[in-house]
Amino acid sequence: MDWSIDTIPDLKDKIIVVTGANSGIGLEATKVFAARNAHVILACRNLEKGAAALETIKQATPQAELTLMGLDLSSLDSVRAFSDALKQRVDHVDILVNNAGIMAPPYSKTADGFESQFGTNHLGHFTLTALLLPLLEQANAGRVVVISSVAHRIGRIRFNDLNWEKHYSRWLAYGQSKLANLMFAKELQRRLSARGSKVMAVAAHPGYSNTHLQRHVPGGGVFNAIFSQSQARGALPTLCAATSDALKGGEYIGPSGFMEMQGEPDLAYSNALSNNTEVARKLWEVSERLTRESFLAAN
Repeated sequence: MDWSIDTIPDLKDKIIVVTGANSGIGLEATKVFAARNAHVILACRNLEKGAAALETIKQATPQAELTLMGLDLSSLDSVRAFSDALKQRVDHVDILVNNAGIMAPPYSKTADGFESQFGTNHLGHFTLTALLLPLLEQANAGRVVVISSVAHRIGRIRFNDLNWEKHYSRWLAYGQSKLANLMFAKELQRRLSARGSKVMAVAAHPGYSNTHLQRHVPGGGVFNAIFSQSQARGALPTLCAATSDALKGGEYIGPSGFMEMQGEPDLAYSNALSNNTEVARKLWEVSERLTRESFLAAN
């Protein structure tokens, strides 16, 4: 793919929302967006960590235009409050980066009663995208970037037990949430295209990056030392998905190296299930019902 971080244009007058911008690849992507003169909305659950991240970015890029706002994706009330507050601040959003997420924690449920990974990683972002779509439509060429994972390959959408109330597997639940992310991006693009929208949806994954997400992984430190790439390198697929003019809606970007763990951004592998339009449509309908947010009706 003919893209590098050096090809990112000046992003002046662009408004970019990044969920989970206070750490990991979200922070690294935000640093680059800010250095390219975008106005970045740091949507963070922990405002103290968000403020520290903002100061870190300001030290490197004193002219950075940054706004810190609270957003807890595990609470749909918080998602709605964030959306309402953002609409009071801006009249459009150019890029929404659905980046925040949790990986393989012990079993718990969100404020709305959903299994924590499915509720936070997928349903929270589903709701956020629904609520911010009007702002994205106001941009010249709005874009939604959904962060998935190679773990989508082990995922299945367990429609009979989405909340893992019977036999919880933290890794299979993570795989379900990341498969849902990827299917959402692809189905979102299909619905945007059917509507004739200028907004484009793409997906990305960071490969295996040395981030805080590994805190629940047994032996995570060892795996990081052997297989991982830096957070800055892990952010490259996100940056490519957000800024490349060569992409088509519904495409999936990840590292091009061995097993897509490291390397330069390129088109990534998405398995057959992630491209199953019937399952994607059902997932969309279930997500609308669970979140009580209905948008982009299928044709």
